[in-house]
Amino acid sequence: MAVSSSPDGPVPPAGAQRAEAPAPAAAGTARRRGAGVPALPALTGIRPPGDNGRRNRPRRQRGLRPGGDRVERILVVDDDPAVTSLLKRGLAYEGFAVDTASSGEEALRIAREQPPDLVILDIMMPGMDGLEVLQRLRAADPELPVLFLTARDAPADQVQGLEAGADDYVVKPFTFEVLVARVRALLRRHQAERPQVLRFADLVLDTGTYTARRGQREIHLTALEFKLLPEFMLHPRQVLNKDQLLERVWGYDFGGNANVLEVYVKQLRQKLEAEGEPRLIHTVRGVGYVLREG
Repeated sequence: MAVSSSPDGPVPPAGAQRAEAPAPAAAGTARRRGAGVPALPALTGIRPPGDNGRRNRPRRQRGLRPGGDRVERILVVDDDPAVTSLLKRGLAYEGFAVDTASSGEEALRIAREQPPDLVILDIMMPGMDGLEVLQRLRAADPELPVLFLTARDAPADQVQGLEAGADDYVVKPFTFEVLVARVRALLRRHQAERPQVLRFADLVLDTGTYTARRGQREIHLTALEFKLLPEFMLHPRQVLNKDQLLERVWGYDFGGNANVLEVYVKQLRQKLEAEGEPRLIHTVRGVGYVLREG
């Protein structure tokens, strides 16, 4: 077959089809990897930090709340790792400390070791379901706020969850911003309902007037001591480890000398025992501290 030529090279005869250049391997690989990957409808509304929706929004310093208050801890319980991973990232970006659990048993263990301020709980999980987890959490702390986040959207399911003791019920798919707003509302309500006056043995702490007494003796505390002492009084007879106390009082990203906790505990003891009163804050060697009598 005759083939004419041109300055640009041989010209195929009329009617012949020009061969297509093969697609670059990388692009083909990318298409194959993306093919068939399902979307996550249960996570609609979640936008990672730094996207256009938050480009002009100031980021909170992790572990510090506005006004210098202690960080609030949230426990997310779901057997779907995509849910727990994205919620942990999003809530941490919002300034919360976040623990995650993939089962009811793990959630109860974490709640004992790191008492949360609020729990986001799935219902449909293998083994111990969310309703049973809620019942056990309530037995340990009747005031703990719990929000169900579940795909069970029937009205009867929502009624069952709320009557079981949940404080709120959010159905998947959900919008992350709405979820965060509900979390903040529950925490505000819990703070408002929390008694201002905390008592343990003969120790009284009034968080409204920032006064403390041991029996009839008034105790003068510094601002940081007023942040540290309630942690013990809100969790009496529970062992609080050092990392937990540093995170709650000084912030998640605390980078100072960890011995600062020992210094403040020593100061608290000196003030609480100034007139020979029995010790209330005890050291659990190798772990942390506990508020108990004797």
